Amino acid sequence: MKGSRKLGKEERILWGKVARTARPISGRLEDLLAFDDIEETPAEPVVSQTGNGGVFPRVLVEPAEVAPVTPDKKPKIHQPMEKPVKRKLTRGRLPLEGRIDLHGMFQSEAHAVLLDFLLRAHERGLRHVLVITGKGRSIGSDGALKRAVPMWFSKPEYRHLISSYEDASANHGGDGALYVRLARRKGEKL
Repeated sequence: MKGSRKLGKEERILWGKVARTARPISGRLEDLLAFDDIEETPAEPVVSQTGNGGVFPRVLVEPAEVAPVTPDKKPKIHQPMEKPVKRKLTRGRLPLEGRIDLHGMFQSEAHAVLLDFLLRAHERGLRHVLVITGKGRSIGSDGALKRAVPMWFSKPEYRHLISSYEDASANHGGDGALYVRLARRKGEKL
């Protein structure tokens, strides 16, 4: 880009943090690693502009220790719901044994309510439930719960409860609802 300005050190560090959250384009990984090298250099103290001559050191955040993933325990990945099962749910030939409506709840409240609902449904041996998240209020944007609920399903507290999930059909809420197939309880036969 002609005439573009150079980024300062703090801007490059900030950009490096943002860039790490994105998937790098092939051949650009070296640029991302260069930002890591800049961030690892120790920061010099900042002189106070208050006039009292005090020096304030910058705080560096140490990376947290991450527990290594054991190769024998693979995280469970939810498979998409089978087409015949979804078709039966849509047409009403396979009953929805429970339903929960999360409309109007904050994410923290909805998380706890949904987990409690799924735990109880799993304990009772239910197989297919409907989770209504809503479509969201703002135009051109998905709702917060509509985005968050599928991400919650991959968390450890939900993972063992759910076999699969899929967007519901139009007669059950469409994009604002999910069909959830609960996992079988241990020892339960087909």
